Amino acid sequence: MAQSKHDAIESNVFLLIVLTLLAVSVGGLVEIVPLFFQHSTTEAVVRRDDGSEFKVEPYNALALAGRYIYIREGCYNCHSQMIRPFRAETERYGHYSVAAESKYDHPFQWGSKRTGPDLARIGGGRRSDEWHRKHLIDPRSVMPDSNMPAFPWLDRALTVNIGDHMKALSLVGVPYTESDIAGVSALTDGKTELDALVFYLQGLGLAFSNVK
Repeated sequence: MAQSKHDAIESNVFLLIVLTLLAVSVGGLVEIVPLFFQHSTTEAVVRRDDGSEFKVEPYNALALAGRYIYIREGCYNCHSQMIRPFRAETERYGHYSVAAESKYDHPFQWGSKRTGPDLARIGGGRRSDEWHRKHLIDPRSVMPDSNMPAFPWLDRALTVNIGDHMKALSLVGVPYTESDIAGVSALTDGKTELDALVFYLQGLGLAFSNVK
């Protein structure tokens, strides 16, 4: 029986690799490139179904430091920051996530892994600063059934160089100004890592304060 073209491709490792890379490249171009030209993903204005809108602003120095700690501690491994447009999720968390919300996130924290709840709308006064502090230092003091690990070491001085971090982000399009970078010390001096992380969490979804 003559060998089929499909069998010939599978038996030739080099040809299979080339064709696989070609297929992935074409798929990536078709799905990713158009996003760079869609206003819904490039403009810094988020519009909701009710007609209201708000402008997305870059994180200030303290929030950016908190976000750095959030990523460093691996919080994204258990918590997504993306509410999908399903009734079960919007009723629990609030308005579904839209691309423009993450315009200045590098990297963004979307995903589907939810060992813990989604945090896209955790801010906006849903929990007090003190609740977040207790939850991070000793989760079971406020949620007895929680399996989240404790982070007692966060109550230490904030030492991350956020000024350099902001300079790096400005190279990829985040509109930080020289005055923003010069004002880092005023926002971060005397703060702890816990202060920064709580500040970051309290800012998540602030414009979508109609959470339940």
